[in-house]
Amino acid sequence: MTKLSVNINKIATLRNARGGNVPDVLKTATDIEAFGAQGITVHPRPDERHIRYQDARDLKAIVTTEFNIEGNPVPKFIDLVLEVRPTQVTLVPDAVDAITSNAGWDTIKNRDFLKEVISTFKENGIRTSIFTDTDPKIIEGAAETGTNRIELYTESFAKLYQDGKPELAVKSYAKAAKMAHQLGLGLNAGHDLSLDNIKYFKDNVPHLLEVSIGHALICESLYLGLENVVNMYLHRLK
Repeated sequence: MTKLSVNINKIATLRNARGGNVPDVLKTATDIEAFGAQGITVHPRPDERHIRYQDARDLKAIVTTEFNIEGNPVPKFIDLVLEVRPTQVTLVPDAVDAITSNAGWDTIKNRDFLKEVISTFKENGIRTSIFTDTDPKIIEGAAETGTNRIELYTESFAKLYQDGKPELAVKSYAKAAKMAHQLGLGLNAGHDLSLDNIKYFKDNVPHLLEVSIGHALICESLYLGLENVVNMYLHRLK
């Protein structure tokens, strides 16, 4: 079964919009785990507009499943990860002003930098993953960085799937998954995956270990309820 890690950034966004502690990020994470999710993901950004760095520290004490921290490995982020020591760190090359992640790493251009950062995390017992597109050269470059896993950036899949082109949508991802497996890389995926497209993606992309889903899952929960939606994803990921 592919594991479900729920990104709770949107819970923090809602909390921050009003101030105070409603909804409670920590309680939500605990509830999501109780509903059956196998992981919690957060993506703190430098301006802390949703998840705050202190949230990541506080979550470490209460998350009992896998804890995944995503972000651009600027010095402040590296220090946070080394302090918290989550199960997994996912490196994402987003700009400071990015609304959401919108591209994978150029693992060729950034190979030496990624190798250094990944080595530091692995020396501290933290599993590493890097956000990538499906380009074979980029995946080969990822393997050369020493990372444990890659996370395939799935926005283009989601767009083509929504346009009624599922076979075309998944083609490059299936090839990338096979290549990553041959190179000894574990495979994660995330971005714009939803209840509508997750089963097709999972059924057609081999070796998929984990998906990280936040925006769609929280939006769907507004209509269907958080516990119900988590279990709907788990059913589709079997």
